[in-house]
Amino acid sequence: MRVLVIEDDERISSFIKRGLEADGYLVDVAHDGQEGVQKGIDPYDIIVLDLLLPGKNGHEICQDLRREQVKTPILMLTAKDTLQDKLSGFDKGADDYLTKPFAFEELLARIKALLRRKPSYDEATTLLQVADLALNRETREVCRGAQAIALTKQEFDLLAFLMSHPNKALSRVSILEQVWGYHYDTLTNVVDVYIGYLRKKIDGSHKKKLLQTVRDIGYKISAN
Repeated sequence: MRVLVIEDDERISSFIKRGLEADGYLVDVAHDGQEGVQKGIDPYDIIVLDLLLPGKNGHEICQDLRREQVKTPILMLTAKDTLQDKLSGFDKGADDYLTKPFAFEELLARIKALLRRKPSYDEATTLLQVADLALNRETREVCRGAQAIALTKQEFDLLAFLMSHPNKALSRVSILEQVWGYHYDTLTNVVDVYIGYLRKKIDGSHKKKLLQTVRDIGYKISAN
């Protein structure tokens, strides 16, 4: 399970990161609001979000991520504990609310509760479609319109990952982690190489190009 912690207090973020990693989670940390939004658009299983942050506060980050159709559960952390504060957080898109100071055991319990509620889109969806491009996970068949497309295993896995998150900009690092493995060399250009292979097979001579480069981030697949 991948967790993004958006927290500017390094003592708190380090405390959460060490505790979650000891429990088997993969944890990334963002230390300000802008970095939090940039990382938050990647596919995480849960986001732990502080309310008071430099750049953008937690409410603004929630709004930005929900506007980008990010459905990742968000657990908000804050020292503000009034009912109105909590209602405001829920209104902006948070899924749960934990006030500081907190016991790590409660944080972990809330994370596990949110994960139990979260549907697994990647696992639940057998048939994926973007415009006239269709992919069947079960039969491992791909076609665009009436034309069948033969893909290698790695090409298929990469395309399935992109199609599981249509219209979302996915960073090269997140693609590497999810398709090639978390400990894969992040300095390699294997993502760019395989995107090139897919473009030839998926877009080819089609007027409508589905595989798109997102400058300074990575790639996305979109019908728009």
